[in-house]
Amino acid sequence: MATIQDVSEATFQPVVLDSSIPVLVDFGAVWCGPCKMLDPIVKQLAQDWDGKVTVVKLDVDDSPQLAADYQVMGVPTLILFQNGKPVERVTGYQPKDRLVNKFKPHLG
Repeated sequence: MATIQDVSEATFQPVVLDSSIPVLVDFGAVWCGPCKMLDPIVKQLAQDWDGKVTVVKLDVDDSPQLAADYQVMGVPTLILFQNGKPVERVTGYQPKDRLVNKFKPHLG
């Protein structure tokens, strides 16, 4: 089963930017209701894409500089990184099929 690891400002570079496969970063916060609604979908995506995409979570309250760097104005925001660069983003709660349609073109 795919696990979703937490990243922080300390681990973002090696885990996300230096990854050889795409990384989906879930920018969220513990107080955010829509983030909790999105959690099970993000877990499903991590399982569906196991081995093809790394899925990680980032708490914007713990890593405000990263949220600012990537212009994350609202949570939840999902950003797909490829070769260290953001290639696609979705802000707010979205159903799974919409997320898949948005990110799948970048997954080869």
